[in-house]
Amino acid sequence: MFSRYLDDIDNYSSAEGTYLDVPFVPSEDDVVEAMLELANVGPKDVLYDLGSGDGRIVVAAARKSSARAIGIEVDPVRIAEAFEYAEMSQVEDLVDFVEEDIFTANFSEASAVTLYLLQSINEQLKPRLLSELRPGTRVVSHAFDMGDWRPDETRKVGSVNIYKWVVPANVDGIWKWERGGKSYRVDLEQSYQDVGGAAWINGEKAQLRRTELRGRRLKLAIREVGQARSDCFALDFANGRIRKITPIVRSSPKTT
Repeated sequence: MFSRYLDDIDNYSSAEGTYLDVPFVPSEDDVVEAMLELANVGPKDVLYDLGSGDGRIVVAAARKSSARAIGIEVDPVRIAEAFEYAEMSQVEDLVDFVEEDIFTANFSEASAVTLYLLQSINEQLKPRLLSELRPGTRVVSHAFDMGDWRPDETRKVGSVNIYKWVVPANVDGIWKWERGGKSYRVDLEQSYQDVGGAAWINGEKAQLRRTELRGRRLKLAIREVGQARSDCFALDFANGRIRKITPIVRSSPKTT
């Protein structure tokens, strides 16, 4: 049986000579459950837990959601405990644990990532999370946020804050398309999932009324000057290009 609170606040691994960037403090079961729920982990997901410790998040993802789950951990003693726990939980076919530094490990295949690190470590990982994970990947952190990258959702379990981000597509730049006999152009400026900019319809300056970026999908509303209604679209991005354009039809208010 693995030791639940071994080395709770000790930065030194129980493996001699191994120094850890983050002290091992395990997440409580209710927090683990909330993290997986917030990440919306299901059987089609590949979850990576960065700094996986004794493997409890990885095992829980496999046991409760039948997800494939991988833990990245630098401490070989924790890795051994995690494998033992996975075997006891009868999910060894769904999980793996890799002894590697989280700053060099390849986690690009993940559709969900969980973290219980430190604010400073989250900040160091942030550029890799944004550049190497696919748009739409969910990132969930226990207790610590990502600085100026605001969370898409926040949940509180007791006194613990849990944060969720959805990796946004890169939509910065100029984009053009045609629909319904009109030509559209937007010049977008992006800061994480926050998007602003300017718009044109048929070459005339228009109003960019609203934007909402969630993963690969950008919803926006463009209104011609002097018009009462906006033209609304959902743009799906992939590999730096618009993959699909879907007009959004807004229903008119009912009259009596």
